[in-house]
Amino acid sequence: MSELVLAVNSGSSSLKFGLFAEKNGDETAVLQGEAEDIGRPGGRLWLKDAQGRALLDEGLPLSTQSHALHEAVKALRRFAPGARLAAVGHRVVHGGPHLREHQRITPRLVQTLESAVHFAPVHIPASVALIQATEKLLPEVPQFACFDTAFHRTMPEITARFALPEELSGKGVQRYGFHGLSYESVLHQLGAEVPARVVCAHLGSGASLVALRDGKSIDTSMGMTPTGGIPMSTRTGDLDPGVLLFLMRTEHMDADSLETLLNHESGLKAISDGETDMRQLHIRAENGDAKAALAINIFALAVRKYIGAYAAELGGLDLLIFTGGIGEHSQYVREGICTGLEFLGILPAASGQYSKVKIMPSEEELQIARHCRRLLQTSPSF
Repeated sequence: MSELVLAVNSGSSSLKFGLFAEKNGDETAVLQGEAEDIGRPGGRLWLKDAQGRALLDEGLPLSTQSHALHEAVKALRRFAPGARLAAVGHRVVHGGPHLREHQRITPRLVQTLESAVHFAPVHIPASVALIQATEKLLPEVPQFACFDTAFHRTMPEITARFALPEELSGKGVQRYGFHGLSYESVLHQLGAEVPARVVCAHLGSGASLVALRDGKSIDTSMGMTPTGGIPMSTRTGDLDPGVLLFLMRTEHMDADSLETLLNHESGLKAISDGETDMRQLHIRAENGDAKAALAINIFALAVRKYIGAYAAELGGLDLLIFTGGIGEHSQYVREGICTGLEFLGILPAASGQYSKVKIMPSEEELQIARHCRRLLQTSPSF
């Protein structure tokens, strides 16, 4: 077996991870797991082997991402004794304007990342803390940063530029786009079968869409931060800027309180009176809960509007792809989105399926491992 790559994918309250080996020119999973409900009651750590068999599944209080990483590494050492690590790869949501390529982590990169904290104050500090925790746990193993924004560097200025003064654009106030590793993984699965005009919807707790022309990002729903685009579990999505001015003037809200409102107290949670899980919203809606139904309908309509807009931008639509937890597993939501898209040739086909539609898994950890293996071969040794 080749030396292994450890891929680490940090979420707001979860930490996905996997060990990958090179086989037949691609990466293959050896072990995969997740730490769930970090910082909440009911923390859990699970681990599965390459065949999907459960090796570990236990309740475990997990106070921080760094604590979760420590427990994950301990579990990996237990079930893969003697495994040699070639690299650790991190999904980094945002690197600001100066970090737009997957690359080896150095002290200078960490400094640049810290200087960009105002671009993603929720995500960047967590990424830095996890990188530093990895350095302590695995000091001899090189680390690599895989940026979600890297995929969207192909966007033209017409879609990346906001209608703001040029000096602000020069300071990095622009559309970056996110979920790039997920979109990369979907394209890798398609291989040579990528049509010219594709819309991909990554629908999960965080959600976005991308317009792909010949496999390249030309537009995407999230903007300078992952708060923009469609409404999400706890995020507003796109919002009239006047709303923020109104809240500042009448509710005397500052940047921190707006941050909390926009990223943690809005979206499906706000509309449904507290629920963020789409599965639970579906159950409530089926039982006649009007607020749950409204939350789902607002979400589905927002996705449908973006699909229509991107089809116009692309000059038509050859393929619509759903990925992410909701996109892959909620037929109810997919039907709500696709109803009304008949004019694009998206028509009911077999049970629960639609023509011109694919449902594909998001394989972010696998994509991180691919980048790490490539960068190991091209990065100078220190």
